[in-house]
Amino acid sequence: MAWQEMFRERPQRAERGNVRYLVLDALRDTPRHGYEIMSVIADRTGGAYKPSPGVVYPTLQMLEELGHVKVAEVEGKKVYAITPAGTADLAEHREDVASFYEQSESDDVWADYRGEIHAVMQRVRGLARGFRRAARRGRLTPDAMGKIRAILDEAAVKLEAIVGADDER
Repeated sequence: MAWQEMFRERPQRAERGNVRYLVLDALRDTPRHGYEIMSVIADRTGGAYKPSPGVVYPTLQMLEELGHVKVAEVEGKKVYAITPAGTADLAEHREDVASFYEQSESDDVWADYRGEIHAVMQRVRGLARGFRRAARRGRLTPDAMGKIRAILDEAAVKLEAIVGADDER
């Protein structure tokens, strides 16, 4: 289970404008067609970011118009290759590409602990469901809310103490 799935977060996305550099980077070593570019980016992120055709193909069109890629038809498919102008643009933004992929790698740091993280997140979700259920049934009086806040504040202090102790190791 991916980190984002455990927290029900949206999958990683590239910053607006950075997709073009990820596409150029995917073309750096060899010409590719659109779906190969998508696959290279998805593979490099360990599946954390999977650009859609609706993102990649307009980006390729823009890069072609800028003269950063050239297109050739090979076996009925458009194949894109980076141009010297594209290589220069990629070189200027190499740090953006590296930073994006480093972020993907840091998301996988938890791979060895997925089971434990999943178990904790199940408990957190259970608490949230119980809270929502109590709210829907009108059981959250001002007195109950005060007690719940006190419990959550205490839990937050204890969790921070554990995380802080772990950071010092």
